[in-house]
Amino acid sequence: METTRSRTAGPVFRTAAVADVPVLVELVESAYRGDASRAGWTTEADLLEGQRTDPEGVLAVVTDENSRLLVVEADGETVACCHLEHRGDHVYFGMFAVRPTAQGGGLGKLVMAEAERLARREWGAPAMHMTVIRQRTELIAWYERRGYRRTGRTSPFPYGDERFGIPQRDDLEFELLVKELA
Repeated sequence: METTRSRTAGPVFRTAAVADVPVLVELVESAYRGDASRAGWTTEADLLEGQRTDPEGVLAVVTDENSRLLVVEADGETVACCHLEHRGDHVYFGMFAVRPTAQGGGLGKLVMAEAERLARREWGAPAMHMTVIRQRTELIAWYERRGYRRTGRTSPFPYGDERFGIPQRDDLEFELLVKELA
C-alpha cells in the first residue's frame, strides 16, 4: 500500500483498505446527504434524499483490481477520498468527498491534483472522465476552473434505484466532464 505526503505539510494520501470502508461510507454520506452535508457546499440534500453509497459499494471499489480508492488523512482523521478507475483510454474519477467542515480551504484542489498525478503515473492515462448531476451548476463550475470541460453528453439518473438516492425532482441527469491530462 502506497502512502504519499503532499508537497506542503498536511494531508497524507494512501490507498484504502477493507478496514477503511465504514469510515469512507460515513465520509461520503456526510459530504452529500442529510443536514450534516449542509455544513459544506457540495451537498445534494435538496436534490436527493436517502443514501449516496453503502458498505457493499465501497468494498467493491476497494477490492477492484482496476480501481484505487484514495484516502486523505489530516491529523490522523480521514478528511477526503476519491475513486479512480482505469477504463482503458481514460481514468474515471468518482466518489469524491471532502468532509463538510474541511471544505472551502483548498483540500479538494489538492485531492484532484493528486488523483490526476496518480492517473498519469499508475496507468499512463491521457484523460480523466467524471459524471456530475447536470443540475449541480456550482459544482460543475468548480470542476471547469480545474480544467474539466463539459461535453454535453448526458446519461439518465437511475430513477427507482434507491442505492443512488431518492430523487426530489424528476429532471435529474448526469453530464460527462473530461480533462486532458498533460
